[in-house]
Amino acid sequence: MSAPPPEAVKKSVLLNGLTPEMRDKLLKDALRCSYSEGETIFLQGDPARSVFIVLNGFVKLSRLTPSGAEAVVAILGRNRSFAEAMVLRGEPYPVSAEAISDCTLLQIDGARLRQFLLENQEFAIGLLASTFVHLQGLVDQIERLKAHTGVQRVAQFLADLSDAESGGAEVRLPYNKRLIAGHLGMQPESLSRAFARLRQHGVEVEANRAIIADIAGLRALAMD
Repeated sequence: MSAPPPEAVKKSVLLNGLTPEMRDKLLKDALRCSYSEGETIFLQGDPARSVFIVLNGFVKLSRLTPSGAEAVVAILGRNRSFAEAMVLRGEPYPVSAEAISDCTLLQIDGARLRQFLLENQEFAIGLLASTFVHLQGLVDQIERLKAHTGVQRVAQFLADLSDAESGGAEVRLPYNKRLIAGHLGMQPESLSRAFARLRQHGVEVEANRAIIADIAGLRALAMD
């Protein structure tokens, strides 16, 4: 990378513990890659040769079940990295990655990443922290699926889109409703019913935006 790293790189869990000099060394030959919505980044079973950081847009990680159905594992946005563990272990990607919006990724060569890890112990801390973020995300996802109703999951999803703590809020749905349903472990028709039930809690969903009358009340509903 000849240009200074973008803020998404500086703020990524994977790299934010590095000094600017160390970060520049690691990213010397990193590639900035653009993908169109619907474009495949890699497929489940492909050799894991690169680690990625999302600079903008959204990426879907998914697996195919034995029946051929798609299971959405994660949807990652700005600052998030993925494929670290596979690259370090030299194993194939266990998921497929697809751009679900126009997006830009930073692609880091896996061999350089492994060598950098051997030469810089400080980087190991960032790598462990990044792995923990992925693990915590999966634990939170399992908790939501096990302990929360569909309405609560949707309420939490909408509330997380806003930084507001009180009063009204308007948020833009970051991707289509089919993907939102998959991300929340729901069928599309169940998502539609949840949106309808949230009307009584002051939430109106119109096309790709949601108008929330009371964001604090929505957060309380999600945690009730």
